[in-house]
Parts: sequence; structure tokens; C-alpha cells
Amino acid sequence: MNFSLTDQEAQFRDELRSWLQTELGDRNQDNETPDEEWEFTLKMRRKLADKGWLTMAWPEEYGGQGASHMMQVIFAEEMSYYRAPGRDVFGTRMMAPTLMIHGTDEQKSEFLPPVSKGEVQWCQGYSEPESGSDLASLQTRAVEDGDDFVINGTKIWTSGAHRADHIMVLTRTDPDAPKHRGISFLLCDMNTPGLTVNPIINMAGDHSFNMVTFDNVRVPKKNLVGEQNRGWYVGATLLDFERSGVDYSAGSRRVLEELVEYSKENYKDGKLLSEDEVTRNRLADLAIEIEVSRLISYNIAWMQGAGLVPNKESSMGKVFGTELQQHVGSTGMQMLGLHSQLEPDSKYAPLRGRIEHWHLTNVSETIAAGTSEIQRNIIATRGLGLPRG
Repeated sequence: MNFSLTDQEAQFRDELRSWLQTELGDRNQDNETPDEEWEFTLKMRRKLADKGWLTMAWPEEYGGQGASHMMQVIFAEEMSYYRAPGRDVFGTRMMAPTLMIHGTDEQKSEFLPPVSKGEVQWCQGYSEPESGSDLASLQTRAVEDGDDFVINGTKIWTSGAHRADHIMVLTRTDPDAPKHRGISFLLCDMNTPGLTVNPIINMAGDHSFNMVTFDNVRVPKKNLVGEQNRGWYVGATLLDFERSGVDYSAGSRRVLEELVEYSKENYKDGKLLSEDEVTRNRLADLAIEIEVSRLISYNIAWMQGAGLVPNKESSMGKVFGTELQQHVGSTGMQMLGLHSQLEPDSKYAPLRGRIEHWHLTNVSETIAAGTSEIQRNIIATRGLGLPRG
């Protein structure tokens, strides 16, 4: 495999970087309210959609450009590095490619074009109050009633549900079947009567998580993706797409660069941090980890371009990338000392308080989309052929 960029890919990367620098300018998102940030996100999304960049690797019949998967990786990498809003990863990276594999032609025609045009926001209804890592134990019920399924139950830790137009829901349609069977995958409009969203504020003070309650929510049977009672396999496909991403390394690389600059300008025990051996070694270790994470993501893109479905590779990328983000955060907190605890709204906070915010928000990253323990089990069983524990 060869990860060298073609002339076309290198040219696109340069074009994207220049465009992002112009569009973002000297924007300081730290001073924006959540609503202002969301409004800017929607504006950016429309601009990205107009350029065809949101879904450039999609087939043309679904609103894409038929570009290489590497082009899409370059797009995601630069967007993450520049902290640029505008992407709906739930729609573009998770729901849509899953629908291309398991969906009907009618479903593809209805749900894919609005994503490619940047017109909708999706969210993911998987985890429940009593079903996290053991996701197959979920209890949200969907009962057939005429041409609809009627859903009752609760989903939790639903990122972005308060902004979403649609939700992908794993439901139990056969309570008597073994737990990995009897599950169905449904697509639901967030404006459906009986659906309620309640906020969950994370430890960094952000509203990203939510609890979503279904009280006799009716979903048309035509929104069933894949076979009824076989939705676990549809949901697992989506998880493979969710876990693969270059965002981990790109965002970490940006923070590392900021920490390196900080080390050159700030002192500890009378000498620059950049001259402290422990600090230098930790920053060097992070640089190595970032490059490894990046290459794992490039390998996944190469596999997808070759028509292969990454499974254990996605788990490798997820566990390594999310733990990398935590390593970056803990290193930054130690470098900044007591000042690292100052929040972004403090005028005394180094690096605008981004290290404190990064450290707190990334605590959940090794839990979301399957814990690190779950990922290691997948790597052990499906990658190494070891018996299930």
C-alpha cells in the first residue's frame, strides 16, 4: 500500500487549507455562544456542500463526486486540524455509508441527498440507561401497528440530539429472541410526536449529550433499514464507520503544536520548558503516537478504496486515537501546572483554556462508540483469532 498523495490530492489539500484560512480568518470560537457557534456551523456546512466537499467520496448518484477515499480523509484531516465546523459526521460518515450497504433504493433516494446538500443533521440512538457496553441488552421496544412501528423507551448520551433533524434508532422488535437477534434499525424524524429531548451537561460545562425519550413514537415501516430483527448487523456496520476517522490525530497534532510553542516561551524551575528533558520526551512521544494514529487512518482509507470493510482496523484506530487524545490532554495539564485548571473564560488561562477543555471533553472519548475494553476484545477475537473470554 502507498499513502503518498497524488498530484490531485496534494492540490486539493492546498486548496482546502487556503479556503479554510480565508473562511475562518481570526474567528475566536471561544467567545461565541452555543447558538452563535451553531449558526456559524450551518453557514459553513452550506458552503462546503456547495463545493461538493461534504460527501466527495460518495457515488455521484447519491450526491457525491466519486472521489477517492483518500480525498475524503484529507478533507476530514484538514477540517479537524483547523477546528472548522460544518461537518455532520453522524450523517456523512455513519448513517449514509451504512444506508448505501443495507438500505433500499427508496431510502437512499429519500435520506442521502439532503445530507450531501448539508440540509439536515443526524444523531445516533444507541446507548440506554441500562445498556452501554453491553449494547445488545437494549430494551427500547418497537411494536408493529399497521404500517408503523411504535417505539417506547429511552436513549442516553445522544450527542447533538438537541440540534438533530433525524435519529438512527436501535430497537428491540422481538423480546423473546436471543439478545443479538430481535433488534431492528429504524430511521426516525426528531419532530415526531412523543419524542422528547432533555439536555445532559458534560463535565466541561458543554451541552453536547442528551437523553431522548420515546413515548408511543410512530415510525413508518418503510424506515426499517435491513431485515427486521437483524438490525444488530446494520448497527455494527455503522459502528465500524464511526470508529474509523483521522480526526483523532489531526486534532491532537494541532494541540501538540500549541504545546510545543508554549514550551518555547514559558519557564519551569528557571529554565524553558523546551529545555526540560521530561517535557521534551513527552512531547516527542506524542509526536510518535500522532503519526501512528494518522497512518492507521490512512490504512483504513486505503482498505475502503480497495473495496474492503475495515473491522478490527477501525477498532485499532479508535482505541489508539482516543487514548492518544487523553495522552495529549494529560501532558498539557502537567506542562501548564496549576494554571491548566483555569477555564476558557478566565483571562489568566494559558492557551485560552483549551487544554483544560480538551482534557475534560476527551474523558468520554474512550467510552463513546464502544469502550477501549470493547475495542481490545474485537482486536483480540476478530484480529488475532483468540477465544472469547
